[in-house]
Amino acid sequence: MRPMLLLTALSCAVLACQPAPAKISAADIAALRAAVDTFVANALARRDSVQAEGFAANGVMMPPNGPAVEGRAALRAWMTAYPQMSDFKADVVEIDGIGDLAYVRGTYVVTLAAVGRTPAMTDHGKWLEIARRQSNGRWLLTYDIFNSDVPLPAPK
Repeated sequence: MRPMLLLTALSCAVLACQPAPAKISAADIAALRAAVDTFVANALARRDSVQAEGFAANGVMMPPNGPAVEGRAALRAWMTAYPQMSDFKADVVEIDGIGDLAYVRGTYVVTLAAVGRTPAMTDHGKWLEIARRQSNGRWLLTYDIFNSDVPLPAPK
């Protein structure tokens, strides 16, 4: 019994002495910020397939008032069905992370284009993305959630 206890204690000591993953670098922060700019440009240009490629193969988007959208094919379909935007801005508030995991937090303003008798509609809110660095160094989104700051209309 004592050798097993000693082996367990030594194993715990070795694991506890492992260096913590390093904080993400300034280059990583710049790449993540550029990815947000690319996301906005692709969304405005309706490059839905390119947009979906910014997510990991099993990436998840969690839009408001609907179910989670999981996987690139479902993400592409969701993006294709999203109404045309006449304007979209995303401002980064914070980027941080360690090792191959990072998060990006920000705010957005989006204007959905007028269609027929439906007038243009503007929304604003906040978003949070979690990204993972791939073996090739590229950061891909694993999770993306956004929600509006505009209150829902009062029930009649």
